[in-house]
Amino acid sequence: MPDADRVFLWGHAMDVSELHSRFEAMRAASRAQADTPLLLRRERLLRLQKLLQDNEARLCASVQADFGQRSARVTTLTELLPLHSQLRQALGALRRWAAPRPEATPWHLWPARAWVQAMPLGVIGVIAPWNYPLLLSLGPLVSALAAGNRVIIKPSEYTPQTMALLAQLLPSYFADDEVALLAGDAGASAELAALPLDHLLFTGSAATGRKVALAAANQLVPTTLELGGKSPCLLEQSCDIQDAASKIAHAKLLNAGQTCIAPDYVLLPRSSAAAFVEAYTQAVQRMYPQLQGNPDYTSVIHAAHASRLLGMLAQAEQAGAQVIRLQGGGAEVSQSRIGDGISRQLVPALVLGVGAQMQLMQEEIFGPVLPVLQYDDREEAIAAINHGEIPLALYWFGQDRRQGRDVAQRVRAAGMCMNDCLLQFAHGALPFGGWGKSGWGALHGYHGFMRFSHAKPVLRQGSWSGAAWLYPPYGRRFDGLMRWLARSFMR
Repeated sequence: MPDADRVFLWGHAMDVSELHSRFEAMRAASRAQADTPLLLRRERLLRLQKLLQDNEARLCASVQADFGQRSARVTTLTELLPLHSQLRQALGALRRWAAPRPEATPWHLWPARAWVQAMPLGVIGVIAPWNYPLLLSLGPLVSALAAGNRVIIKPSEYTPQTMALLAQLLPSYFADDEVALLAGDAGASAELAALPLDHLLFTGSAATGRKVALAAANQLVPTTLELGGKSPCLLEQSCDIQDAASKIAHAKLLNAGQTCIAPDYVLLPRSSAAAFVEAYTQAVQRMYPQLQGNPDYTSVIHAAHASRLLGMLAQAEQAGAQVIRLQGGGAEVSQSRIGDGISRQLVPALVLGVGAQMQLMQEEIFGPVLPVLQYDDREEAIAAINHGEIPLALYWFGQDRRQGRDVAQRVRAAGMCMNDCLLQFAHGALPFGGWGKSGWGALHGYHGFMRFSHAKPVLRQGSWSGAAWLYPPYGRRFDGLMRWLARSFMR
């Protein structure tokens, strides 16, 4: 863990004044080149692509070292492949995204022509979390580079090996005034958030996000916040319980539930509860026939988070909830294959009979624990979701498409996936972002490109201008023209 009294920047220790001077150099470079040429943007994206291609094994190994156990296959599936997908999309669409977008000109402004020009913002700050340390550090970098910006990335101090590797690699592919990495603890993040950046992206908890937004507001820095929340799974009476349970189990246990859009709790008809518990248990045993020591099953990031999850379960049991621990079976796997992360491979659990005041229902769980709530009236279930804070994701399972459209229109959620989980994130053309306390602002594809761009309106006047008729001195002609315009606008 980095020394809390030091800020580590670009591979060596620096004090805060040097951070500020480096930021000023990046800012000056962004002002000197206000519109980054498309050829240079493309070349920067290709360099990031090469960084990933050249160092895949090392990147997977660094994540494994930080978690204690996370399979390279999981890192490839959840981080490297999405990064390559985002890069391919940006490289293919860059010219179209950056092209001036014509806008129709209303008749009263003829013969003027108008368009929207996407301009780079300048210097972007990215404060990334630990749960997907590559994707959530470098994914925003794809959008920011495509938009022509320069970027300072602050990875999480809870993934020090990944942070150290990125600090070593990035200077080999990017100039100091293009992309830089700020390493350190929460104090370093606070220093970054206090800079007069052109935009700041934070991904993490709502409590920390509030502090980041306040710090940025002091400098009038616009922010994008990706905060998570309690994402529900709503199961209809018509849903295929076996299919739903399998998909929910996979999404919940991927990365041991340490995913901002992981299913946080299930709402299902009371008559379906027993079948769901059985189907979910079978799905877990099928995917993870042996839990502790299984190289496919990710460890909880650190002991404090594991203690928090176990404490939540204990509190629920003491309050009368039924906790079903899914132990798994099969042969033992040698601890030497896992390392010290074996003690943090927490047993998945289902929790029935949970109450609204339990910690499990008050906080985002962020682990392999799934509360199951039962309803008698579908409308009550919908009202319960809408009564809570807006979730980052909503998962709906059912065979009646009218019910699915009804939920899509009526339930407040930042994003939604029907009859599956997580896949709304994988669709590169869909915006991904929060709403309310789950965050604000959207990334991915064109939406991420525009998030890190200023949409500058441009109007070019023609060879003559009817606006001259509205110049003073005002008189009867002006009054008559205003009456005519008013009638025209109200038609």
